[in-house]
Amino acid sequence: MALTRDLLDIRTIYHEPAVGDFPLGREILARFPDAARIVVPSHWNIPELHGNAGSVEDWVRIKRSTLVLGVKKGLAMRPNGRSAHFIAPSTSNGCAMACAYCYVPRRKGYSNPISLFVNVEQACAAIARHAGRQGRLPEPDPIDPEYWVYDIGENGDLSVDAAVSDGARALVALFRTLPNAKASFATKAVNRDLLAYDPQGKTRIRFSLMPARIARIVDVRTAPIPERIAAIDDFVAAGYEVHANFSPVILYEGWEADWRALFAEIDATLSDAAKAQLKCEIIMLTHNADLHAVNLGWHPKAEDLLWRPDIQESKVSEGGGANLRYRAGWKGRWLARFKALLAETMPYCTVRYAF
Repeated sequence: MALTRDLLDIRTIYHEPAVGDFPLGREILARFPDAARIVVPSHWNIPELHGNAGSVEDWVRIKRSTLVLGVKKGLAMRPNGRSAHFIAPSTSNGCAMACAYCYVPRRKGYSNPISLFVNVEQACAAIARHAGRQGRLPEPDPIDPEYWVYDIGENGDLSVDAAVSDGARALVALFRTLPNAKASFATKAVNRDLLAYDPQGKTRIRFSLMPARIARIVDVRTAPIPERIAAIDDFVAAGYEVHANFSPVILYEGWEADWRALFAEIDATLSDAAKAQLKCEIIMLTHNADLHAVNLGWHPKAEDLLWRPDIQESKVSEGGGANLRYRAGWKGRWLARFKALLAETMPYCTVRYAF
């Protein structure tokens, strides 16, 4: 996937007034000299982009051609306890991809193109101060045996962000210098520029994986699943810790056979070195009623897979949203079956957590 040709063709940049005060802001603006520039008071307040559920026919165009630049105000860490110990301040929000189940657009308008925060030095300094206060990890835990882990990509995809700016490179470089901390982020893209970042084992990349025929429906504008799998060996050789993020696990007629085939493909592709360090996360699908309604306007085929009230139940999210998840009584059984399928083919792949 040629990120800057096939996925991005930046024609319009919305930016906060202070963006030019930061080196990264000036670098990004200089990278796209022909793009129209529109000054906005806040990256959160762009009527042309945000709250645009009625513009579903323009989503792909917006995601491909639009970039938002802002200054991150809040730099606090949040405890996590699942994929990471802490969620670091986001250096981006939104994505050039358009996965039909993504939770991020619900908070910032559904097309939600990439928003980059240009004060990456401040974010790095905040992470370094926080890590410095933690001391050593007291004992090994399911998140990591040695380091405090910081998720640096909660609201975006850093592999794609790295095609636009050097913010991701700065974060990887930061964690090389922190004696007690490791970075982590999930991705559905393969950006081989990251192979030159020299992470020295201090950045964990989690490649999101699912059966390819389902990904072709719901993982819109992402790297093909075989490409993601094929990249794992190269990223391990380049010094990354590479895990699998089996997410979301979507239930449908034939799901077990599809996942068994995926596990076999992974097992046949990976080197012994990649297998020796491989661990995974398993995340069952959670859907959202508002996102379902919007998806019907642009991608109803995906909703045939995602919206299954016959096997789902309602759950109000922490933010008050009307979510659907697989029924509690059955979810545990399906999750146990998933783990059994994984163990049959990839017994070396430890499950770090399942949700």
